[in-house]
Amino acid sequence: MTTTTGHLPALAAAVLQPGFVGTTPPPWVCRWLGDGLGSVVLFARNVVDTEQVAALTATLRAERPDVIVAIDEEAGDVTRLESVHGSSRPGNFALGAVDDPALTEAVARDLGVELAAAGVTLNYAPDADVNSNPANPVIGVRSFGTDPTLVARHTAAWVRGLQAGGVAACAKHFPGHGDTRVDSHHDLPRITADRARLDACELAPFRAAVAAGVQAVMTGHLLVPALDPQLPATLSQRILGGLLRDELGFSGVVVTDAVEMRAVADRYGFAGATVRALAAGADAICIGGERADEQAARELRDAIVAAVISGELPEERLAEAAKRVGQLAAWTVAARSAGSAAARAADVGLVAARRAVRVTAAPGTTGALPLTSAAHVVEFEPLRNIAIGAETPWGIGGPLGELLPGTSTVRYAEPDVPADPGAGAGTRPLVLVVRDLHRHDWMRAAVHRALATRPDAVVVELGVPELVTGAVHLATHSATRASGRAAAEVLSGAR
Repeated sequence: MTTTTGHLPALAAAVLQPGFVGTTPPPWVCRWLGDGLGSVVLFARNVVDTEQVAALTATLRAERPDVIVAIDEEAGDVTRLESVHGSSRPGNFALGAVDDPALTEAVARDLGVELAAAGVTLNYAPDADVNSNPANPVIGVRSFGTDPTLVARHTAAWVRGLQAGGVAACAKHFPGHGDTRVDSHHDLPRITADRARLDACELAPFRAAVAAGVQAVMTGHLLVPALDPQLPATLSQRILGGLLRDELGFSGVVVTDAVEMRAVADRYGFAGATVRALAAGADAICIGGERADEQAARELRDAIVAAVISGELPEERLAEAAKRVGQLAAWTVAARSAGSAAARAADVGLVAARRAVRVTAAPGTTGALPLTSAAHVVEFEPLRNIAIGAETPWGIGGPLGELLPGTSTVRYAEPDVPADPGAGAGTRPLVLVVRDLHRHDWMRAAVHRALATRPDAVVVELGVPELVTGAVHLATHSATRASGRAAAEVLSGAR
């Protein structure tokens, strides 16, 4: 490397946000922090508990005091900090169902205080998508709702709360992932709305986030022809520069969604997508969900350096990106210091989950709740998307068994559902637990069979309650631990 380009590896490392494997930082991460790396991102695989995370982040800061430590903690179905037990908060859709922005702000602030105490400084939240398409396989209850005005006010409240807790917020997935049937982990979604619709719906929450002072925005790997007919948002200067920077007036850090996701990696390559994203106006490259080793980070760093040398990526653009990352790092240092004395709010997550529960009873239905004896719970388990992860527990059988001793629970996935799923109940109360019933044909058929023999069964929906069925239907708007507890309290009469 010549003397005129010797600074480029450090600049390139500054814009990467890599993940790693293990509950302590591996030697390569510590070494890279000394060589210019400005950020890391934590996943569930890095978390045992908050004390362990605090020790991990302290080790990172011993190498670089202003390192940005990011995490994808939506405080709902998508949780990393509480992946072992499930989130103690109900998530966005439940907060939207309550529609109390002060409560949303309080939940987010409580999360910010907890994350800050663990040494996390950037949270890839809130999800600012409007879940306008009920068939959406990847957003759903991660959204605050289907109404853009509601989503906008809760996005702003979440940003204010989280950042008051000392952690930078990151609104995602710009310019809006709600109106799609495709998961960008697997393929490139196409958003067909015209510009007027985008302004009225998808963009409204991001405008609110910018107005609330959000420190970061995450791009979505989305093709939006009304904005750019050729390039996905992550790689589009029209969208990142023309729309996000110039029109919306955002001056903070633009972070990509994970660059190894197939929506962009399959079309442009792992390194190619990275270089194109930076050239388009992204400032930080998130990696490590699937590729979490030094080789992946080195591949991207070297590709960025080569792109600058070849002229494909202007050095000024790379320097601008690194400068913005540095400004965010400085903000996080100041925010951690200012919020160091902040206190947690006792049980605010469970309070929110309780307020989000909705019970719908058919006309003439009386005395169905509370259940007066141990129940038989049947939980139908759909495939979960990568964002949620397979490791996070869910359901109501556990907490209901604590409140109604003797309650039994079985769980069925699509290939395993028996002809009569409720047959094991006998004469006990039957509870059918579903997630996004409207999206799964096999689940609807199974519930229909169960209700045919047990019309008195209670249906509990832990996802989007698009389809209300059964004589008694209970919706939690979330599948978190807090929401499961809140549902069990209603079923048992404990609340």
